[in-house]
Amino acid sequence: MNDFLSDVELYCTSHSIIDDAILIDGEEAYHITHVMRHIKGDVIHITDGHGSIYKSIIQAVDQKKINCKILSSKHYENKFCSITFCIPRLRNTDRFEFALEKCVELGITNFIVFDSTRTVAKGEKIERWQKVLLSAMKQSLRAWLPKVSYERNVNTIIKLNGTRILFDQNASQTFQQFLAANNQSLITNHFFFFGPEGGLTEDECRVMNAECRVKLTDNRLRSETAIVTAASILTTTL
Repeated sequence: MNDFLSDVELYCTSHSIIDDAILIDGEEAYHITHVMRHIKGDVIHITDGHGSIYKSIIQAVDQKKINCKILSSKHYENKFCSITFCIPRLRNTDRFEFALEKCVELGITNFIVFDSTRTVAKGEKIERWQKVLLSAMKQSLRAWLPKVSYERNVNTIIKLNGTRILFDQNASQTFQQFLAANNQSLITNHFFFFGPEGGLTEDECRVMNAECRVKLTDNRLRSETAIVTAASILTTTL
């Protein structure tokens, strides 16, 4: 990060930005005024969640909203816009949310959470996951609001247009080797699949029909460790 984002607080608006005016309301406005104690005339940094961060000055504050004026702005590229991490629900909620959080800190912005045959915890918690992703985005000073969706099984995901990559401990090709050979092709949609604690079933792997299977390390990793490791390798390779 450059000096523009050095040692700042970052907030997010859900409203369209018109001319040089920004509106913040809801929980975000409450946090700015009641937790961080900002007042009229204070300078804060705001992202629209679409790649831009605005250095802004608070012009008006009331109980439910804040009006700001843009002083300067910077736009950031989303290097991983074509990459989607397909993550199973994990038995331990803390470990699952840890994986989401660290992936966002490393730059991943697209997630599909799915249930598999061997998934212990099932069902969607989109609202909770979105809060985790939003918090991680702001904490890591990133400008792209991550997207998350939920699928009950892999059958729907495999219908999406793109290349499917399965992380498989028994694969002969490493993830680093795959990235080195396919660096340029990653501009198209790629779906990276991770298995749950008990792994994907043979039927799920057959249905998925992944174009490529890769391994992360020679030893077996926990699901959440594999997810974060893959994100880390991506950010240091691409």
